[in-house]
Amino acid sequence: MAWKDAYQYAGKLFGKHSNTAVASAESQHQQAAREDVNLPLRARIGGVVNLQKTPFIRAVSQGSLISMPEEKDSLIRAISRVRLDIAGSLYRYYLLTGDQDDKECFIQLYQNDAGDISELMYYSRLTRLIPESSEDQEAYSGSAGYGLGDRSYTLWREQLTGLAWDEASLDSIFGDAGHLDYSRDAGDPLSDFVAPFQAQESRIDDAGGQHGLIQDLIFMPYSRALEGQRESLLISTEIVRSQDGDSSRRQIHVDFMIGIPVELDRLLIQ
Repeated sequence: MAWKDAYQYAGKLFGKHSNTAVASAESQHQQAAREDVNLPLRARIGGVVNLQKTPFIRAVSQGSLISMPEEKDSLIRAISRVRLDIAGSLYRYYLLTGDQDDKECFIQLYQNDAGDISELMYYSRLTRLIPESSEDQEAYSGSAGYGLGDRSYTLWREQLTGLAWDEASLDSIFGDAGHLDYSRDAGDPLSDFVAPFQAQESRIDDAGGQHGLIQDLIFMPYSRALEGQRESLLISTEIVRSQDGDSSRRQIHVDFMIGIPVELDRLLIQ
């Protein structure tokens, strides 16, 4: 896939052509060119995702915090590639980007060097926070040697109460406990701290790659056991470098994403 510099800017495509037949033909060719080609599972922006609900029903019944996919959110709205120091390729197919509200969900897949999909996850956003102080930014970047990258992470019932979860749902999730404990999913399990991963995500929001964003990621996966499967808690500090070509829209936030594994034969993209 020709990801170029993440996406092409609309001004470069349409703003500087002369009024000639050659320029017009070139412009039409550029508009027709798609950037979302040769992707795993033949995904493309505007593609329809058919995802069996059985894994989600089972996970929710076991107390998972995952948000159940809704039928109206079945279109792929954006596609990104996450570049980090691993063999193979990591992609995200966004059903909701969460740019304008708190609703974000994506399918994340890892394709190895042989072209096989060896990991497939569905993530929904639990919450987002803004690290306002330098101490918070150090903790959520792991730069001080603690915080993101610690051996475990505890999610307290009071935190979800503040996110407008109803008491019945909280009772089914927490039971008699007041917290949920997640274990780090990387590095030596006996180490108190492991430096979080760093990557860059390039996202395109339309087939021609005219709109999208570039952001740096500092993240660590955590997980806890459910009956017969694991629930992932992906904590990711995201530093937006530019959006739609506008580098003045830089921002930093921390996303808490809940994920569960999805079997390949339960997913179809049309």
